[in-house]
Amino acid sequence: MQPESDEPKTKAGPRASAIRAAYLVAGFVLLALGIIGAFLPVMPTTIFIILAAGCFARSSERLEGWLLKHPRFGPTIKAWRAEGAISRRGKTLACSGMVLGYVLFLIGARPGLPVALFVLAVFVGCAWFVLSRPEPSGR
Repeated sequence: MQPESDEPKTKAGPRASAIRAAYLVAGFVLLALGIIGAFLPVMPTTIFIILAAGCFARSSERLEGWLLKHPRFGPTIKAWRAEGAISRRGKTLACSGMVLGYVLFLIGARPGLPVALFVLAVFVGCAWFVLSRPEPSGR
């Protein structure tokens, strides 16, 4: 009979550890992009924070818990996870940012008609998705 060890009965292999580390790095990158998006009007915030929470859920319970308890981002992440919901304010900001981004794209890039229409179609598709989401029931 062998003495019991304090080590966990199942160990993650090197591949699982590498995947976990990749999720952790991706979580930090996405969180940084979300924070940058909070200060730049044409860059989204919420989607990067939601994706960061998803990465942290697969890599760090502590960081995921911190995001879920965050007074600004926690309710948004919880609403998305529970209902796929986006608040009215979030929808307004997202669509306004898309319009502003498209106008800046037209002014800055001066694309030809085919490219302008393609980019417009992408923005319209994204706006349709955002607007089609339900609003959180708890608010």
